[in-house]
Amino acid sequence: MSETLLADAPVPTQSPVPPAAKAPDLAELKRRVAALLPAVREGAEARERDHVLPREQVRSLVAAGLLTLRIPVRDGGPGGSVRELIELVIDIAAADSNVAQALRPGFLFVEGLLAGPDEAVRQRWWPRCLRGDFIANAGWEIGGANGAIATRLRREGDHFRVKGSKYYSTGGLYADWISTVALDEQDKEVRFVLPRHREGLELLDDFDAMGQRLTASGTTRLNDVRVEAADIVPHPTGGLAEGRRTVVTPLAQLFLGAVLAGIARNALHDAVAFARLHARPIKHSSASRSVDDPYVELSVGEISARALAAEAVVLRAAERIDAAWAAGLDQDAIVHASIDVAQAQYLASESALKAAELLFDVGGASTTSRRHNLDRHWRNARTVSNHNPRHWKAAVVGAWQLKDALPPASGLF
Repeated sequence: MSETLLADAPVPTQSPVPPAAKAPDLAELKRRVAALLPAVREGAEARERDHVLPREQVRSLVAAGLLTLRIPVRDGGPGGSVRELIELVIDIAAADSNVAQALRPGFLFVEGLLAGPDEAVRQRWWPRCLRGDFIANAGWEIGGANGAIATRLRREGDHFRVKGSKYYSTGGLYADWISTVALDEQDKEVRFVLPRHREGLELLDDFDAMGQRLTASGTTRLNDVRVEAADIVPHPTGGLAEGRRTVVTPLAQLFLGAVLAGIARNALHDAVAFARLHARPIKHSSASRSVDDPYVELSVGEISARALAAEAVVLRAAERIDAAWAAGLDQDAIVHASIDVAQAQYLASESALKAAELLFDVGGASTTSRRHNLDRHWRNARTVSNHNPRHWKAAVVGAWQLKDALPPASGLF
């Protein structure tokens, strides 16, 4: 795959909506997203097969106001719940899971602002979010210990300079702003958000995973980039303050579960379509049509059940996060939300992987044709599941059930 530099890609057009404008109300936002989903679904298998980034699909959803969903009504947003957010993520992932996951940093940035204590920072960023700006991230680094940061920020007069390289920069190639972190001269973590066109900032399309290839999760190079004091913000995913847990972490994890639930539903969609339009009964089948073959019916029924199970547990966990907000972000409520999210992730992962495997039982060898690209569902589900291995999720839940052991405060629970 050839690398695509920022300079080679068009910078997304800023929305003309003025900073003081309001987002659409919740009903209108849902209507807009539903109207865009057919275009998101159209050609998804070909885009993934031919490595065509879904720029238009991502930006159309952002322009529709999707990322404003959780901004409170008092601040000009729709004021949607976590459950309503997760429902839309599942719908988008069922059309194209790459698009859904690419949007994850934008949602988490908003959630971090909601959960953070700094009202002034919220009021600085709400207008940008409401006008249609998309904030992505440049996350983990490679080459060191897991979670280690080698990127450095140094003072230079009244501003700073940052130098380093990041990987897993989800959504960066579609974004207006890049959120990242570096160590300052006292080895303290500093979070800052840079405009995507800032000189010295390079985004590469070099993500080489077997699945989720179009999430724009490749390398971000910070080539002695200037950082203004105004670019520095509190950690947009909440972080841990004074040993307290943040409600942002279970939502960040549940978002992955929602993508998996969407993949399971998409596998069901393709299984039905393939059985109806392409499959032939096996020679010794009692049926003259594949849709009448009892084993095809069995396979599709099991895929359907697993897709339903994934969606149900993910939405149940979303309600638990809403309950934590309703409880004033009580620490015990956040722990219960984290436990439910861990269980939902475990089952959503298992269900999506199995649904994607059973898809190949609705037809013969033709299901493996690259033209249909049906293997993308399993590859995508496997890639999302490997973000945070599901065995750890089950083990943490077991320890909590057996010994009241709290989930690790690692950012993964």
